[in-house]
Amino acid sequence: MFSGVKPDKKSKVKGITQLGSRSSSSSSSHSSNSNTTRSNSSSGSGGSSSSSSSNKGGGRKSHSGSSSGSSSGSGSPPAGTPPHTQMASHESLNSESKSSSLNSKLGHESMTVRDGSRTLRPDEPPLVPGEQLEGTAREVTYLCPYVGPKKGTLSVTNYRLIFRSPETDPPFELEVPLGVVSRIEKVGGANTSRGENSYGIEIFCKDIRNLRFAHKQNDSQYSMHLKRDMNISVFRRYRVRHNFAGYGASQTSEENHSRRMVTEKLLHYAFPASHKLPFFAFGYCEQYPENGWSVYEPIAELKRQGLPTESWRITRINEQYELCETYPAVWAVPAAASDNDLRNVAAFRSRGRIPVLSWIHPESQATITRCAQPLVGVSGKRSRDDEAYIQHIMDANAQSHKIFIMDARPSVNAVANKAKGGGYESEDAYQNAEVQFLDIHNIHVMRESLRKLQEVCYPHIDNSHWLSNLEATHWLDHIRCVLSGALRIADKVESHKTSVVVHCSDGWDRTAQLTALSMLMLDGYYRTIPGFAVLLEKEWLSFGHKFAQRVGHGDDRHQDADRSPVFLQFVDCVWQILKQFPHAFQFTEDMLITILDHLYSCLFGTFLYNSERERIEKEVKTKTISLWSLILSNKADFENPLYSSNTKHHVLFPRTSMRHLCLWDKYYCRWNPSMRQQEPVHIRYKELLHVKEQLEKHVDELRKELAARQTHDSPRVASAIV
Repeated sequence: MFSGVKPDKKSKVKGITQLGSRSSSSSSSHSSNSNTTRSNSSSGSGGSSSSSSSNKGGGRKSHSGSSSGSSSGSGSPPAGTPPHTQMASHESLNSESKSSSLNSKLGHESMTVRDGSRTLRPDEPPLVPGEQLEGTAREVTYLCPYVGPKKGTLSVTNYRLIFRSPETDPPFELEVPLGVVSRIEKVGGANTSRGENSYGIEIFCKDIRNLRFAHKQNDSQYSMHLKRDMNISVFRRYRVRHNFAGYGASQTSEENHSRRMVTEKLLHYAFPASHKLPFFAFGYCEQYPENGWSVYEPIAELKRQGLPTESWRITRINEQYELCETYPAVWAVPAAASDNDLRNVAAFRSRGRIPVLSWIHPESQATITRCAQPLVGVSGKRSRDDEAYIQHIMDANAQSHKIFIMDARPSVNAVANKAKGGGYESEDAYQNAEVQFLDIHNIHVMRESLRKLQEVCYPHIDNSHWLSNLEATHWLDHIRCVLSGALRIADKVESHKTSVVVHCSDGWDRTAQLTALSMLMLDGYYRTIPGFAVLLEKEWLSFGHKFAQRVGHGDDRHQDADRSPVFLQFVDCVWQILKQFPHAFQFTEDMLITILDHLYSCLFGTFLYNSERERIEKEVKTKTISLWSLILSNKADFENPLYSSNTKHHVLFPRTSMRHLCLWDKYYCRWNPSMRQQEPVHIRYKELLHVKEQLEKHVDELRKELAARQTHDSPRVASAIV
């Protein structure tokens, strides 16, 4: 069921290990200097789509999405799936079907592997650069809910958990980055467990799955009897002397303490923030041809949009993050607003998050600006500076004498926030402004919805009640609300040529969803591979979405109320649009799955911490590798063969009714073998890309031939006319 990574001869690990288990089988070899990592995704159905290059104005077309326009994936692993990565199928561990998008190229040389200066034992897993083996427990049974128990060896490193079972040919493998782990629980006790496989640990993951391992029980009972018969100090010395800490410990010691060792190592390295340890990203030292940290430069992106203009200026007033610590250093603001005005407005907006520019229409100059709620409170406070500032935003768009303020919250929630000092804009105070509520629920509702969805999708699916169970999660209802809100913003900007201000409570969750999605609909540049990276860097990372708190990076507080699948929900919405417009995106859904998997993995520094300021303080750009280094170095693995460059100036208006939305089963149900399709879609994509390249080359040749023929025939035509 789960898929891992099989070593290729003479190749090092170039990226991240597979999120899942797999049965290793035949693989195509790669050269050790290929310097690439490929990502793949477990099979399932899903639409692929295409993208466009930078939108520089010119003729723009508005499109409405249709479910009939989506293309279904063949169920095989995506275009980023390394040929050597395989997953256990529903019928057999020897399935050729591939799995999730976290993959590595692992090196093997016969039965002995060299990892740097150290020679690995035959049963040691090859390691990625910077990874260290922390402990191994033998005689462990993985209780797979699909293919049954598998007995093998469980290894823990400072980056991942690796289980290998030699019971099948090829061997069954499972590899899980520890950043995926949400919580760890011991199952059974030495004196209470009864029956086979009733004593072990259960690992709850952030990617819709749980893993359970059983350890031998009899030796644990022996140690408890030993503790009872010995005084405490003697027993403690015995435990220190015999506790397993790596190779060289006795077989008996491994068996006695395997569960304790595994649990302690997992707790230590899965939750580095709770133990004041650095994330593994700071030790990962792979080299990539592309430097992902250079993909986004704020001034360059603002200039791409045509700034500065007479109405908008670029300011570095927040360069030291003193005005707003969760905002980026560079802003685009109305030219009519002075720096002093900005300070006064910041005092009236929650967390100092004032309205700043996200996107400007290349023709109408209508804008999308984002901010946090005003600090109105129950007394109905007003700020003349804030009201004038909103007027400046409206005045910057000469084609409209009205501005829309899109409040992402349900109106009831917005009113309730007044009791906490927040609130919303009054149309009486803000002249020419219309406030609309988009009815998107808060992070707590979304977290509960995802929990219900997990119960529906994992480990088993109730086919007879699938639709009713899915409806009860309300997940697609929430997706519809977010998409509908973004569509409303895009429509106001494109069709009505009206500027829009977007906010929720603090402006870093629902606001980021809405601005990024509406920009994706309006600007074809963000539908390219580098453009999508810029979109995430700009609207999510630089504007302070709290990734550390929402995901819980390295934190063992799994019940923290700040956790919520806000970013996952956004990526799901992107997939819904991609499915309706399969020709408008340069990338496939496999890139989206790769991004989500690395959201949890902590292999790259991209999603670590809560704000731009924190990443600068931690020197993330100089001490870690960017996720975009992996993706941009392997663009061909994520390219969509259906992409048409003619869509680069198209505006996408997706259909958001429930009958046009569906569950992204290739992501949520990818661990279930019964949900996988059989044909490797990434191979078909590569074939289509090759055919497309040949056809484009032939078209160029025909155009040149036609041009030459017209040039050759033109004198005779002219003389005939004369």
